[in-house]
Amino acid sequence: MIAPSAQPLPDNQRIVITGIGLTAPNGNSLRELRESLLAGRSGVSKYEIRYFGETLAGVCNFDALRHQAKKEVRRGTRAGSVGIFCAQEAVLDSGLDWNNVDRSRVGIYVGVTEHGNVETENEIYQIKQFDYDTKVWSHHHNPRTVANNPAGEVALNMEITGPHYTIGAACAAGNAGLIQGAQMLRLNECDLALAGGVSESIHTFGIFASFSSQGALATHEDPTKASRPFDTQRNGIVVAEGGCMYTLERLDDAKARGAKIYGELVGYAMNTDATDFVLPNPERQAQCVALALQRAGLAAEEIDIVSTHATGTGQGDAQECIALRSVFGQSAKTYFNNTKSFIGHSMGAAGALELAGNLLAFDDGVVHATINVDELDAQCALPGLVLNQPREVGGVRYILNNSFGMLGINSVVIIKKY
Repeated sequence: MIAPSAQPLPDNQRIVITGIGLTAPNGNSLRELRESLLAGRSGVSKYEIRYFGETLAGVCNFDALRHQAKKEVRRGTRAGSVGIFCAQEAVLDSGLDWNNVDRSRVGIYVGVTEHGNVETENEIYQIKQFDYDTKVWSHHHNPRTVANNPAGEVALNMEITGPHYTIGAACAAGNAGLIQGAQMLRLNECDLALAGGVSESIHTFGIFASFSSQGALATHEDPTKASRPFDTQRNGIVVAEGGCMYTLERLDDAKARGAKIYGELVGYAMNTDATDFVLPNPERQAQCVALALQRAGLAAEEIDIVSTHATGTGQGDAQECIALRSVFGQSAKTYFNNTKSFIGHSMGAAGALELAGNLLAFDDGVVHATINVDELDAQCALPGLVLNQPREVGGVRYILNNSFGMLGINSVVIIKKY
């Protein structure tokens, strides 16, 4: 069924991506991430954390001191450092003359799954060594754990005086950050949006313990093969840290300064399952995808790449595939892939990072694969699912990015080649 065409927007309402900064377990720049995805290079490794012990995780290895002093790193949070690194790199990548940017007109919109758990666990561990004497509790604890911290640390570091806040949207948060940034630009609340998502999740033992007790934490003798969405032997999530921030601008501003443009955000949607704490609802997910398509004025067959959310859990992957089949049917022109198979689940950063991994397909016409699929689960069989080896498909015009989270929050963004 062909969707009704959306009305063309004026250039001051069209939102484009002009800069990308990221850190992932298999790369610290868009180029490095893309090379790893096309080469089939996983970023998952063995990892040990207090109390829980040895497990597997996607661990980032970026230079926090590239944009922060040691004192700032000690005072702040891992999520803050991830956000600062990504935001600074995005601005550098954008070619903006940062010294002459009106920073009162810059907004910061950072998606997170959770924040404060790492710092609270660390403080409790420390206070235990002193017989729970509260005098040893850090005076940095409150600013470290307030919900706006990751975005606030970016604001402090980059001397930005426009609006900043974090967006708690579970694992849909990376997309939610982009959506919020686009909306604020369209409302003229800012002239430049630093938008995306971050995660420090691997630094809290609680997330591993909780997924383990739920029976949803991946195990495998080879860490690089542990994250295996769609495979019959998938057995759970690989927790990962990471971040990805974008510079978003109105098209007329980007054109005026001759900016390079990675793509245009032409459609988005968010909705809620309202049915379960953790189990996804494929009907609601399908509705979210369909709404984003409708807003973009696109038919499902016009989407070239769908970046799936699939985390490697039995029910989650199968339910998303039900949703995708209901929207895309047997579309011969649409290809599906998954980035978590390379890096694990980077929680609040997932949507933003996974979109970034696909964006360069606009240039090279290649769909990166989903790796670690030795035997495809029949419930996850999608026409056009790209498995184990990248596929050259020629021209790519539209990428749709799925990102879903606990308590039934769903988000979808659609990016068009500019």
